[in-house]
Amino acid sequence: MADFNFLGKKVNAPSKQLDTFPKPANVQVVKFESNELTSFCPVTSQPDFNTVTIEFAPDKLCVESKSLKLYLWSFREEAIFAEGLANTMAEDLYNALQPHWVKITLMQNIRGGLQLSVVAEKKKGSE
Repeated sequence: MADFNFLGKKVNAPSKQLDTFPKPANVQVVKFESNELTSFCPVTSQPDFNTVTIEFAPDKLCVESKSLKLYLWSFREEAIFAEGLANTMAEDLYNALQPHWVKITLMQNIRGGLQLSVVAEKKKGSE
């Protein structure tokens, strides 16, 4: 069993640390969705509310979901554009998991009548 930093423990703060565990046999793609990803605009300081879809094809590791929730929480006080947020998440998950590929799809709630969607992908061999 993997040694988890957060699972089964009381945690009262966000974290950028992602816990992992060995990929079970026959798992091809893992997908998480959340509508609880928030950050704020680095120019206006207005809050940004996002829905995020995280998909990856694990090679040897999967991400533990409680650590992923804490990771998403860590962006709440961060000033970052949606494009940078999607890229940061793709990079962080790729670095933690070393999957075959990772894809982050971020959809920002409508602001000023505009719907923004961003896709960031990272694949083996594209370093």
